[in-house]
Parts: sequence; C-alpha cells; structure tokens
Amino acid sequence: MASTGIKLSGEGRQGLCMLATLLFCLCLQPLHAQNTMPNLSEVCGRTRFTGKIFGGQNAEPEQWPWQASVFLNGTYVCGAALIDSNWVASAAHCFQRSQNPDDYWILLGYNRMTDPSNYSMQMAVSQLIVHPDFDKHHFLGSDITLMKLHVPVNFNSHVLPACLPESSTKPDPKSSCWISGWGMTVDETDHAESLPPAITLQEAEVSLLDNEDCNAYYRYSDPNATGSKSVGVFDDMVCAGDPMNGTSICRGDSGGPLVCPLGGVWYLFGLTSWSAECRFPVGPSVFTNLSYFADWIKQHQKEAPTPSSIMASSTQKQPALSPVLKPRMTVLLSAKIHQLIK
Repeated sequence: MASTGIKLSGEGRQGLCMLATLLFCLCLQPLHAQNTMPNLSEVCGRTRFTGKIFGGQNAEPEQWPWQASVFLNGTYVCGAALIDSNWVASAAHCFQRSQNPDDYWILLGYNRMTDPSNYSMQMAVSQLIVHPDFDKHHFLGSDITLMKLHVPVNFNSHVLPACLPESSTKPDPKSSCWISGWGMTVDETDHAESLPPAITLQEAEVSLLDNEDCNAYYRYSDPNATGSKSVGVFDDMVCAGDPMNGTSICRGDSGGPLVCPLGGVWYLFGLTSWSAECRFPVGPSVFTNLSYFADWIKQHQKEAPTPSSIMASSTQKQPALSPVLKPRMTVLLSAKIHQLIK
C-alpha cells in the first residue's frame, strides 16, 4: 500500500521549523503587545508584587497598576481605580466642581506624577456617572462615581484593573489591606494642608475594622446637618486604619483604592472617602464599600461597548497638565466636631 505521509524536503522542514518558532514567540508576547483583550478575570488584581509587598512610603512601579489619577481642567484633584478596560471608579465628592466629562482626564500607569513612562496613558472621559443617592441619606453616603473612558485601555504590567468583589464577597478579616495615592503626606502639626502633595505614589498598610467599632468613634448627630442626616459608618462604607502606627488615608487622597488580597489576587474593596483630622492620635478612615455597590457598578458596565481589536495607546492627545498638583483631599471632619467624639 502506498504511503499517504507527506515528505518534506530540507527547505520545507526548515520553513516549517521557522513557522513553529514564530508561532511560539507570538504566544509569548507581553500582554501590552497583544491585540486581543484578555478575559478580565485572567488579569484583574494580578501584579508582579502579589504575595511580596514592599513596605515603606513610596510604592514601587507596577505595584498598584490599577491606580489612577483624575485631572480637572489640567489640575490634579483626586485618585481613582481602574476596574476594567472601559471604566474607572472614584469618590463622588470629587466631582462637585464639574460633572462635565469633557473637563476630566484620567492618568494611568504613573508611579511618579511628573515622570511618565512608556506605559503611561492619559485618557479622555466620555461619560461620568455620580451615584444618584450621593450624600442624601447620611453624611457622604453613596460616595461613588463611575467614569467611562473614551476608548478602552490597552492592558500592560503597569496598567491593570483591580478585581471587583461581588455583593456577597467579604475580605478576609485577618488579612492586611493597602491604600495608595498621591495625597499630601501628613505630619503631627496643625498645618497638614500646607504640606505639598507627594510626587511619587504613596502606599500604606491598614487593617479592616468592624463598622460598629468605627461608629463608637464617629457616631454622633451632626450639629450642622438638617433633618436626620448624621455622621457615622453605614453599610455602604468600610472602615480601616492603623491607629497604633498612625496610618490613615491622610497618606492617600479622595477616590483612591483600598485593596485587599483574596484568593491570590487583589480586590478593590473600598474607595477613599473621609476621615477625622489628620493628627495623632489618628482615627480610623472610612471608604466607600465596593461590595455594597457591586450590582450598581455591573449595571453600568453592561452599557460599555465590546472592546475593539484596536486598543487605546499612550499617544492619545494629552491635555496641558498643571505642574502644580492640587489634590482634593479626603473629606476631614473639622477639629471642632472632632472634639465632640473624643
């Protein structure tokens, strides 16, 4: 019986080997070089530092690749977090000056604010959604805003989303969480707001605290509020801090991420919202509870278009950014009110 096998000449075998080598190399392309959008669950919350976080004040490049910053008319105002290729989440109180998406730009992939890398991106905003219940039922309640990017982000090791929790997902109470941002670094003086904002991304380790314990510190009737509106830690909030070491969101800025490890990846459990005065003894910090708003976020994410094969690039037209950083700091309770809860 005649053989049906295909015999290749020397040149044919050589060509086949070259083709196989080329295909193998293509499979090993870095994430940012691929034209197809990877599955979100395969990339979210994964950094090269997972499992070996460095301590200290300055964050390492690629350590928090979901960290974003919000610029209003060229001036830095708040932090934010990338949650998928189209959406960024931040605090609603950051957007009281303007809710026109054309006024905002989102910066991604920055470690030093004044020193962009080849991976840094400046993205236009096409849609801005402030939660309709923001600050209606209690002090800074529903403190969350979603921003839809004009074009989808091209993921790379410096720009990746944090994983979003489900409404039922809870962080491990024994795990340490981390906050990050370019807010002002604070000392023990009464003039914290006169300090310059950080140029290098800052980080701090915090522990989650029970909301009831936080309320023992914060709960009281706001003398300046009308009706039943009061200051306190509610279900739409998460409390964290490290009073023993003076760690609070004084080292972060509004809208910045609170991430906690779960199952080997980082989940975005909070967005920086408010705290007491930034002086010792440092009180606990309060964050918007992302688990509480999981369904609301998903509702708006569904409106995002299917990412195209042509990804956004870091060469997108950039705004004229002010060299002077003026972050909108975390909302702080006044010293006078703070005395009421001591």
